[in-house]
Amino acid sequence: MRGPHSPGPWTDGDPPLELTAFVGRSAELAELAEALGQARLVTVTGTGGVGKSRLAVRAAARWAAGEPAGGAGWARVELAPVRDPQFVEYAVVEALGLTDHTTRSPRQTLLEHLADRRALLVLDGFEHLVATCAELVAELLRELPGLRVLAAGRRPLSLAGERLYPLAPLGADDAVRLLADRARAQGVTVSDGDEVRELCGRLEGIPLALELAAGRLRALSPGQVLRRLDDRFRLLTGGGRDALPRHQALRTAIGWSHELCTPAERLLWARLSVFAGTFDLEAAEYVCSGDGLPAGDVLDVLSELLAQSVLAREESPAGPRYRMLDTVRAYGAEWLAATGDADRLRRRHRDWYLGLATWCELEWFSPRQREVAARVDAELPNLRAALEFCLTGPGEAHLGQHLAGSLWFCWVGCGRLSEGRRWLERGLERESGYERSRLKALWVLGYVTILQGDTVPALRTLRTCRERAERAADATAVAYAEHRTGCLALVGDDLTRAETLLRAALERYRELGELNGNVLMAQVELAMARAFQGDLPEAVRLCEDVRRVCEDHGERWARSYALYVLAYAAWAGGDPAGARELLTESLAHAHAFRDLLGSVLSLELLALVTVAQGDPVEAAVLQGAAGRLWPSVGLRLFGSAYYSAPHERCEAAAREALGDVRYAECVREGAGLDREAAVARALRRRETGALGALPAPRGPVARTRPGQREPAASPTRKGGETAG
Repeated sequence: MRGPHSPGPWTDGDPPLELTAFVGRSAELAELAEALGQARLVTVTGTGGVGKSRLAVRAAARWAAGEPAGGAGWARVELAPVRDPQFVEYAVVEALGLTDHTTRSPRQTLLEHLADRRALLVLDGFEHLVATCAELVAELLRELPGLRVLAAGRRPLSLAGERLYPLAPLGADDAVRLLADRARAQGVTVSDGDEVRELCGRLEGIPLALELAAGRLRALSPGQVLRRLDDRFRLLTGGGRDALPRHQALRTAIGWSHELCTPAERLLWARLSVFAGTFDLEAAEYVCSGDGLPAGDVLDVLSELLAQSVLAREESPAGPRYRMLDTVRAYGAEWLAATGDADRLRRRHRDWYLGLATWCELEWFSPRQREVAARVDAELPNLRAALEFCLTGPGEAHLGQHLAGSLWFCWVGCGRLSEGRRWLERGLERESGYERSRLKALWVLGYVTILQGDTVPALRTLRTCRERAERAADATAVAYAEHRTGCLALVGDDLTRAETLLRAALERYRELGELNGNVLMAQVELAMARAFQGDLPEAVRLCEDVRRVCEDHGERWARSYALYVLAYAAWAGGDPAGARELLTESLAHAHAFRDLLGSVLSLELLALVTVAQGDPVEAAVLQGAAGRLWPSVGLRLFGSAYYSAPHERCEAAAREALGDVRYAECVREGAGLDREAAVARALRRRETGALGALPAPRGPVARTRPGQREPAASPTRKGGETAG
């Protein structure tokens, strides 16, 4: 349920889960919702395939619906694809849709964004990360009194105050209903008879086992399924004689379904286990084909696995994708290991995602930017798996460095700076023997640390990159290092040095024939430096050229920053109406890309334009909204006197018009808006008349804290599509 203080994409309905619709469990649903009203930590436990995830999601939705209007939201954190404990917190941040560019840890980000909010986190599939999850949950519950946690796994978190809800299999009637429902989806009618009831009883009412059995009813009658299942119980008990019957039943059902598969279906099942999270058809065709499974047959075989409920299909912004339940994946992974082919399949998986990252990096400078963002978001679990393979296997470090560097647009453009920095630093810890991949990782790491406001490591990294690039005669890496050093100088108010470095980098790019988002952003930065020094005509010329090139190539991200500088020039030149038109377009594009920095810069300048057009109340509200966003970016306006000038002029004008008390009230109102609400409000506003334009900023305004020069981020967050 999305409320006015929701920090991210809180769910307001039932999202698609594995397999198909929810059947039965009405009593359990009511009991679990009641438990959530009484305890802050509730853990649903039970065997794999018993339906913990689906019940938890429905209970979370019911709990949120029962809260006061607009009072609470909930989000599901899927942990099954996470293998490394250090990425648990990143998974939670990602599930909440939080964007944070600072050097704060993900946990600090969570604590700040969830403070004073009523919220429910559903932690799903945590059992392989129980120690890390328990420690995280304990701190979150201790520090966030408005937070509740609903965990779903095969074991408890074992924390004080935890309320356990053991989930039993379905009762006889619900089991029959589920089997009949799933069979109906296959075009088969199943009657409630003795054989059907015996089959459901033999499968002990485990939903996953029933799903798998229903997948066979296209070809077999319930009696035939029952007889074959009886054979498999004798042959495939698995797990030892002392295993719980319920666990035996599940493993037997999976093993029985596996035995009924054709050789090609078994082979694909095993090979698909190398994927983390979801995957698409093209990836499956590349990774899993060969050695007994031609690429042209993968679609037909995959369709059979889908019909048998071994796989589930789901829609995403990146298109149709497929998912294998963790229990089913683990079974396939055992078979893959037994074939001795696991390492080869993991290398093919790594190769596919290395190629995908390379394609996405190149297509960032194209009309496909939004498609690339959606694709990378969907593929993040697989990209992490590929990075882990590269950075742990022998002789793979150079590919890990290259992959981490190629994903710069994911770290920078999709709000994952902290995670990107960790991968880059891990890659650079290892000697690869390939200088080109190391240089790329170095300049991308410098870029990331600039955006985090970590100036000393940024400068050190870029200096190392340039020195090594000059020794290696790598002119491209020299250009990127020089460019990013100029970026650092710009946000540090050293305009003379910034201009020198940026002009030199642009000349190097021209000599190399580079034309991409990074080159365009260097030109935008140079334009900003000229605008700060009062040379508005040159700033406009540079950014109009960027806008033209972007329009020729269908590029929108770099274009949004060019529009921001053009709006700055329009305001400084006495044209607030023109500035507003440019800023609203810039803000719309930045927000569509989830570009937090671009959004907050546009909001700051829109506030100044708004007060210039005679609406100090709305201007103060926008300043309050921007003030709420800055902590996720870093130091407000980078600690720069030049970037702070519009903010301070706006505040002075609004205070004079409203008085200190009313101004503070309006700022508080704006601070109550989340990013979605703030952007929507800014884009809805219509001009209300204009005052004369405020004087143009011909120099820096005195700092609030003299000598404060450390930037928190760069206004040029985009660019560098090609390898350095």
